[in-house]
Parts: sequence; C-alpha cells; structure tokens
Amino acid sequence: MKRFHVNVAASDLQRSVTFYTTLFGTAPTVQKADYAKWMLDGPRINFSLSESKHNGGVNHVGLQMDSVEDLAMIQERLQMAGQNTVEQANAECCYARSSKTWVRDPDDVAWEAFVTHGDITHYGADLEPEVSGRQTAEIAGPAGCCKRDTDARCCI
Repeated sequence: MKRFHVNVAASDLQRSVTFYTTLFGTAPTVQKADYAKWMLDGPRINFSLSESKHNGGVNHVGLQMDSVEDLAMIQERLQMAGQNTVEQANAECCYARSSKTWVRDPDDVAWEAFVTHGDITHYGADLEPEVSGRQTAEIAGPAGCCKRDTDARCCI
C-alpha cells in the first residue's frame, strides 16, 4: 500500500484550501478551480478536496496502491471479508485515470482502493447510472467518478 486517502467535499473550496495549506504547512500538489490535492509524506496521505455545492465533510476514505497487483490483492481481501464491491476500470476522476474498487464498510462508510495510471486535463465524469454498493457491478470504459453535486457521498 502506498498512501492513505481522504477526500473532503468543500462548500467553499478556496477557504478550505487556505485552511489546509496552513494546517499542512505546504501548498497543494494539484490545484484546479474545483479541486485540490496534497500528496503528503508526513503522514503519508493523499488528501483531496472536491468542490460541492450541497454538502461538506468527508466524502470517502481509501487506499492508493502502488500497482494493479496490489489493487487485486485488496479486491480479494474485500471479497473475503464478504463486502460487495464495484469495480471501475479506466475511471476518469479527480484529474486522473485510475483503476478502482469501491466498497462500503459495515457502517456504510465509502472506501475506495485505487491505482493511478496518469493525469487527465478534466475532473472526470460522474458514474452513470448510480450503482448501489450493495451489489457487485463491473463498470467498463472511461466513466466513473464521485458525485460532487448530489449528496457528498461516493458513487456506490
């Protein structure tokens, strides 16, 4: 595993960027009009903010993996734990192309396990249609991202 990941929905992105820049003592690694990300080494975390017009707060947590082999290991662990997963191949989200697995824990907390394949020039597309985390589904192609303008919950 590479980094712990936390995504927070921000109702006022610039105000949140200022707060977290002060808290972390460094500017974001990536900053766009609707998104900011810090790749911190102490603690090792991928912390990101996504603009949300409706709700603020923790959107999801996750694990950023080093390789597709590491992602496959986590996918297997999630299946052994009895949790239903949603797989996304070549998802375009948060200015990156990634392979992802989404799951909800027993208390309904959304978790994302992913490996990033490269950067893209746009935020990405929402997952359409919305898929329930209570059933397994394969999402193919370059679609899929966390919903930002609905309820600040991830797309599962």
